[in-house]
Amino acid sequence: MTISRAVEIAEKQKGRIGEGTYSRRARTILEHRRLAFKQGHWIVVFTGFIEPVLYLFSFGFGVGKLVGKVEVGQHHFVTYAQFIAPALLATSAMNGAIFDSTWNVFFRLKYDGTYKAMLATSLGPLDVAMGEIGWALIRGLIYATGFTAIVMPLGLIKGWYGLLAIPAAVLIAFGFASVGMLYTSYAKSFQHMDWVNIIMLPLFLFSGALYPLSIYPVWLQRVIEALPLWHAISIIRALCLGEIHWSLLAHCAYFAVMIGVGLAFTTRRLRALFMR
Repeated sequence: MTISRAVEIAEKQKGRIGEGTYSRRARTILEHRRLAFKQGHWIVVFTGFIEPVLYLFSFGFGVGKLVGKVEVGQHHFVTYAQFIAPALLATSAMNGAIFDSTWNVFFRLKYDGTYKAMLATSLGPLDVAMGEIGWALIRGLIYATGFTAIVMPLGLIKGWYGLLAIPAAVLIAFGFASVGMLYTSYAKSFQHMDWVNIIMLPLFLFSGALYPLSIYPVWLQRVIEALPLWHAISIIRALCLGEIHWSLLAHCAYFAVMIGVGLAFTTRRLRALFMR
């Protein structure tokens, strides 16, 4: 970008709400990520997509032969593959969003100076946050679309309500990416980043992905119901199994709060780091 063009953009932002924070040019961050994707990052995205598929065939159709039917509602039984497929989709959306908004962002934040260079232009901290999170949403969309295209012909999704799992997965990715980037903005070392992996494993194992919450004592069920992945799985599972009810709005509201808090505090943190 030429200096004259940068000055022109900066002049247009004068007097606007969010001046110095948001220049409405988050798309440039997306373009940067697209170019990186073409140069080889697609391999990482592909491995993140194939992982839940392998889990599905290994557990859903392997262990599923030993488990039999699983009760998901009063007198409503489904196969084990039908039970875990939505959970794997929700977990895939979480993993992709967290990976993009933590480890990738941490490297650019602490080591290669990408954000410092970006914020030296007309871009603001909210542009950077929205651009990075936007790429995480695209990744979540790719995962959700590909996974749905595989499980629907297998009969693991009941009715066309299951297609709503795709935008739901994007919402889930948005929530996790917002909070993930917020955490990363405060991380100071690779040891701090290791906590991401430490947290995500039990989050997957104890969020009702592989077995119903009813097997736990009541106090532990209440703890799990406060976790974000449980809300994500509840949304996707209800849509895939045709269990549409008003509680879905509460789950969506949970992610709306995650998004709002994550964006607000990430923007403030990036401004504190680079715009002193």
